[in-house]
Amino acid sequence: MDVIHTVKGLRERLSREPNNVFVPTMGNLHEGHLQLVENAKPRGACTVVSIFVNRMQFGPREDFDKYPRTLQQDCDKLAAIGCDLVFAPDEGEIYPEPQQYAVEPPEIQHILDGAVRPGHFRGVATVVLKLFNMVQPRAAIFGKKDYQQCIVLRNMVRQLALPIDIILADTVRASDGLALSSRNGYLTAAERAEAPALYQALSRAVAELKAGAKDFQRIELQQMAILAGRGWKPEYIAIRRAQDLGQPEAGDADLVVLGAARLGVTRLIDNIEWRLP
Repeated sequence: MDVIHTVKGLRERLSREPNNVFVPTMGNLHEGHLQLVENAKPRGACTVVSIFVNRMQFGPREDFDKYPRTLQQDCDKLAAIGCDLVFAPDEGEIYPEPQQYAVEPPEIQHILDGAVRPGHFRGVATVVLKLFNMVQPRAAIFGKKDYQQCIVLRNMVRQLALPIDIILADTVRASDGLALSSRNGYLTAAERAEAPALYQALSRAVAELKAGAKDFQRIELQQMAILAGRGWKPEYIAIRRAQDLGQPEAGDADLVVLGAARLGVTRLIDNIEWRLP
């Protein structure tokens, strides 16, 4: 496995690999990331993983400085599963000058996670477009845990006519239902035992939909209240149209229930897709 730190070196290496499949990450890899790589391997001749903590998608009071940087451990994990190439640039390589041009997503960037993290999706879309231009993949794989991000990036690729297939992979969970996330490492032992409650709240909301409930706002507020009663600080529980995260209307069958909440200092997100009968 090659580990490359410069755009020039990356392009020289990939000039021999026109059929590559790309998995962008911020490192501190867990089993969910590794499943994305396993998903990528049979889809192209070369599997490329980027490891870059992107300052542009963090807010001024978020965890950019303390976000775990574990490059050697990450490379060891990737080599063990047969990854072909790791692109691990520093900040000056991705942003050699102040980034004055940016991708400005539409209204979806301002709802749900975007309402809580202003500018987040602008930073995500901009760095991913830059990485796409550097790697020039045939396909790229993203995990559905970051559901809103998946929609923003899928739509960006379509509207900018990029020749890249976007593949969305199911969320990987621990045995108790907790969605795997690099930020789970911030949880204390007691918080880790409590953390599956977010998935349980979303599951209860889906159960109500399955039973025919139509008062979506009541379901959302009820599940937020349950989390708050357990000591969480819920940011939202939302039942939305799966395709574009709009408010569901009559006739919409494909839905997604999304949630974000803080447990101690840790912010957790999750979602469950559901199709109405």
